[in-house]
Parts: sequence; structure tokens; C-alpha cells
Amino acid sequence: MDLQLDGKTALVTGSSRGIGAAIARKLAAERTVVVVHGRDRAQAARVADTILASGGRAHVVVGDLTHDDEVERLVEEAQALAGPIDILVNNAGGSGGTRQTWETAQPTTWGAAYDRNVLAALRVTTRLLPGMREAGWGRVINISSLAATMPPPSGPDYSACKAAINAMTASLSKAMASDGVTVNAVSPGTVHSETLDARFREVATEHGLDKDAPWAEIERVVLPLFVDVPVGRVGTLDEIADATAFLASPLAGYITGTNLRIDGGVSPSL
Repeated sequence: MDLQLDGKTALVTGSSRGIGAAIARKLAAERTVVVVHGRDRAQAARVADTILASGGRAHVVVGDLTHDDEVERLVEEAQALAGPIDILVNNAGGSGGTRQTWETAQPTTWGAAYDRNVLAALRVTTRLLPGMREAGWGRVINISSLAATMPPPSGPDYSACKAAINAMTASLSKAMASDGVTVNAVSPGTVHSETLDARFREVATEHGLDKDAPWAEIERVVLPLFVDVPVGRVGTLDEIADATAFLASPLAGYITGTNLRIDGGVSPSL
């Protein structure tokens, strides 16, 4: 299917690895001009280089999205390199590498998580919206998480941040609906990332498996210990990227204000 993205420009925040990198590669494969973003230029450049090697078009910008001045600079740089940004994928954020619990919860930790996830998306979005509105076309896609609607007992700060992203998505979609700008969220469930792979293999050794066993065997044993996924497997980065690219395309022009859960059927709600 031709997603009709040829010539569109996209900024994908936090795209130097993981889900963001997969989204950047997919958009580039659909002939979108992609701006890869990260805090480590070398890491972001590696993603851009893979896109260029495949015949795509890519540029790199770096910056910490928790600082207003850096966001201002990298947005200006992105548009100088690629032209006006048509598509914004707010993927940067995450848990910060430390899994919080209610026993360790601190306001400063929650504030940092909110800044890293929600305010970072706000800073970039508000700088790009005027151009999208003026053009009469734009896409904002916020990468949320199943944790926003099915929060686990641990990581409450992360779940709260992603719930805020969902609320921001719904509000912004209403504000932009008449301007040709759609705003949607994508909520991945359990996805086969480098981090998840390492964690699953660690747990596998605790249950008598070789950590270097084939992934299918690791997944079969370990996945049920974490979550009951009706389809019986974890998702892939490409599956998240494919759905995101569709929402970014002109074909999804009548879809706005949605939260697309990509979770293998984990969520019991419609």
C-alpha cells in the first residue's frame, strides 16, 4: 500500500534507538524526509546512515528536550535541514532507566519524569504547530504506553506521565481538528526491544534456561511470567512503526483523537 508520504518531512524525537529508530526507518522507507533526533550524535547518525544506505533521506539533530533553548535550536535546525515539518512523532522520554516504586516515590523524581516525557513533547509540539496550521496539513503522533490505561503497581511516575500524554492528545486533537492537523497516540504493549530481550534472558536463566537459547524458547517460557498476551508473543518494533506510519499518512486523515493500542489483545477494553 502506498501511504502517499513521498516528500513529507518528519521529526521523530528519541529516534536514535528502539521504537523511535524503527519509526524513522519506516517513514524513510515510505519516502518521507526524516530528521533523526537524539542526545548522542554518533548514535543518531548511525540510524540516519542506515536510512541513507537504503536510499532514504535523513538528517540528524541533537538536543536535550528538557531545555527550552535546546528545543528552540534543534527545531530551527531540523527545519533548516529538511524544510517545514509536516509530521511530528513525540517518542522521546521513557522511565529514565530506574524503575520507581511507591516506596521510593519522590516528588522530584515524578517532576523529572513529567519534564522528560510530557513537557518535552509539549515544547516540540508548540513550536511546530503554527507551521502545520498555516500549511493546513500536519500530523502529531504521541508515543504513549499501555501503562497509561493499565498501570502496573511499579513505575507509577511513568504510568502517570503516559496518562497525561493521552489527555494531551485528546485535547490537542479537538483544538486542531478544523486546521487539517490530526493528533493521535500510539500505545505499545510488550515489545521486543534490546532492553526487554536482556531482561527476558536474565529471567530465563533463573528458570533453568540457557540465556543464549533461541528467542522463541525464551519468549515461550518467560512471557507468561510477565503478562498474559492473548496472541501469545511480544510485539515487534516494526509493528509499532507500521501503525505509526499509517497514522502519519494522508490515508488516516479522518482519524484524530485516538489512542491506538498495539498490545496483542492485552487490554480488555474497546
